Amino acid sequence: MPRNGKPQPSASLTYRDAGVDIDAGDALVDDIKKIVRSTRRPEVLAGVGGFGALVSLPKKYKQPILVSGTDGVGTKLRLGIDSGRVAGLGQDLVAMCVNDVLVSGGEPLFFLDYYATGKLEPAVAAHVIRGIAQGCKLAGCALVGGETAEMPGMYVDGDFDLAGFCVAVVEKSRIIDGSRIRHGDVLIALPSSGPHSNGYSLIRKILARSGQPLHTPLGRTTLGDALLAPTTIYVKPVLKLLEQGLPIRGMAHITGGGLTGNLTRCFPKGCAAAVDVSSWQRPAVFDWLQQQGGVEQDEMWRVFNNGVGFVVVVPRLRADETLAALKRQRVAAWMLGEVVKGRNDEVRFA
Repeated sequence: MPRNGKPQPSASLTYRDAGVDIDAGDALVDDIKKIVRSTRRPEVLAGVGGFGALVSLPKKYKQPILVSGTDGVGTKLRLGIDSGRVAGLGQDLVAMCVNDVLVSGGEPLFFLDYYATGKLEPAVAAHVIRGIAQGCKLAGCALVGGETAEMPGMYVDGDFDLAGFCVAVVEKSRIIDGSRIRHGDVLIALPSSGPHSNGYSLIRKILARSGQPLHTPLGRTTLGDALLAPTTIYVKPVLKLLEQGLPIRGMAHITGGGLTGNLTRCFPKGCAAAVDVSSWQRPAVFDWLQQQGGVEQDEMWRVFNNGVGFVVVVPRLRADETLAALKRQRVAAWMLGEVVKGRNDEVRFA
């Protein structure tokens, strides 16, 4: 005890002592700058490194309307982290956002991400962000920045969370809102790569109940590859349809809520969907989930995409032309069903 009776302060603390490594964060930012250059669009004036990204609107739009969206990857993160397979999670993050804004006819312009963790592991974070950049390339949008948050005590070591934010642009006169959908129009389905990023709380429960490891063979692939396949990004093939002047009257991204909850979200009053379940072969991973989990068919429709990742609605007379245009882009689309009379929240499976 010093003579004045007051305790002397202990050694000074640093942010690193509290669990936050500023140097590691700075090093990651330097790596990210190299990654995002490959996603740059001509409209980007300033991106990573400043306090905010500056992006101009493409000159081809006369009355540009901005379309925004945000999403995450859900508990697919848990499966990816636990299995050490995080490569596709970045693409999942981009896909869940850009596929949503695409439904209005929006061309994704730029994307930002939020990466939060208890202890920053730069190699893991860079791996995920490379996946985000890959997703942005597939969507044709620029990765202009984001946030990396190191928050000790908020996450268990090794865990991280992701959120994404996308802004798209569409010509005002070409906004697709479903208002022109009519009885007799055709539903054209674009295939999914698997469960995408939805239903993983149920998937993980089924996986635990089955006791089967991720390397279990499943058709021509493995269970792990089927469950962790990155979400398909539909931006380029669908925008190509619009550029060709095909009369797309409505679109649906089959995400959380499955076919039941998403197919008719843009339908006008008095229109329902009739789905021909014999029109496609459901991917094996969904058969496995239903069998191992004892999941009722209604629940399968309500939770999973069942192989249908995106749907466009076109007049019947233009259906063959639309299918042919997608085939030229190597998209194995098919006629899923049609628009019929009924409640606009009704999906009939037959």
